[in-house]
Amino acid sequence: MTMPVPRSAYIHVPFCRHRCGYCNFTVIAGRDDLHASYLQALQMELETLGAPQEMETVFLGGGTPTQLHPDELRRLFDLIAYWFPMVTEGEYTIEANPEDIDEESVALFQEYGVNRVSLGGQSFDMDKLTLLERSHQPSQLEQCFTLLKSIPSVSMDLIFGVPGETLAQWSADLDSLLIFRPTHISTYGLTIEKGTSFWSRFERGDLLEVDEELQRQFYIEARQRLSAAGYHHYEVSNFARPGFECRHNQAYWFGDPYFAVGPGAASFVNGYREVNHRSTTTYISKVLAGESPVAESELVSGEELHREVLVFALRRLDGINPDWFFQKTGVTIESLAGDQITKFVNQGLLRWHDGRLCLTEEGLLVSDSLWPYLL
Repeated sequence: MTMPVPRSAYIHVPFCRHRCGYCNFTVIAGRDDLHASYLQALQMELETLGAPQEMETVFLGGGTPTQLHPDELRRLFDLIAYWFPMVTEGEYTIEANPEDIDEESVALFQEYGVNRVSLGGQSFDMDKLTLLERSHQPSQLEQCFTLLKSIPSVSMDLIFGVPGETLAQWSADLDSLLIFRPTHISTYGLTIEKGTSFWSRFERGDLLEVDEELQRQFYIEARQRLSAAGYHHYEVSNFARPGFECRHNQAYWFGDPYFAVGPGAASFVNGYREVNHRSTTTYISKVLAGESPVAESELVSGEELHREVLVFALRRLDGINPDWFFQKTGVTIESLAGDQITKFVNQGLLRWHDGRLCLTEEGLLVSDSLWPYLL
């Protein structure tokens, strides 16, 4: 499997005002004093590219990129404009917290060609927002959609399965978001992971996970309601108005290579998956000392790579075209995982439809439990 030159880039901005109780991402809270040295380290890491690389998609994630002050955000945009110049019809995404969106930030987005904003809204329900330790008000979300009208694509995240949440609450959240007709919606079931403050509360019995059957109902409700409202359910957790599917994420799901810079960022270039140090301070000190920020590096090739392509592509509801898979990997789906796929087809979790291998309705509900058998 020959690896093309990356046409996508991810930049990780680790800063947040506060680490939410459920968050297990690479973030650092309340450290505005590190912004300048982070930007200096990022510039030095980008310089290792040797020359600017033209991109079809750029994604600024976090953390909270909009936590940077306007002059710092401008410096970041300047770095990206130089090292990752965009093709004319490229997709340029920035993640943003609702309380950071104002006229100044939107003007900055427009000036630098940002054409997709992903809002970490999570909910319109004040009780849910409080439990999730989110600092914005539901009214701020309404203001965001008004301020972002000039941006071609606006996505928002919604979380379901928060302890104590009812199906009626979740349905009301979907109603509230649909009023604003975002171009893209991501829905996630809350997971309580080790290393988060929610995990400690869960172990003490302060937080109770929503039972599995109710989680299924939340997911089915989102799928039915958003599909009925004209959204294309194109990946396990993602819905888009036709033509507004996230192109950057699809690069991951199709097994394409991508650059990634910043603390904890994972790149996939020339067959190597490399992950930078998750600690922001370690990342900065390593790069400023002229050392590599890479903490882990592995060559992903052969059967391991083919199986990853299989699993990521199966997350897409369109499924996998066997001819595309063979062209991409040089092996057939049957020779790679025929027995396991036949078993899942017989169990009603996968199906062949119009010559493509896809998840069934039931398979969608348990997809995460299928992947270990295929990897």
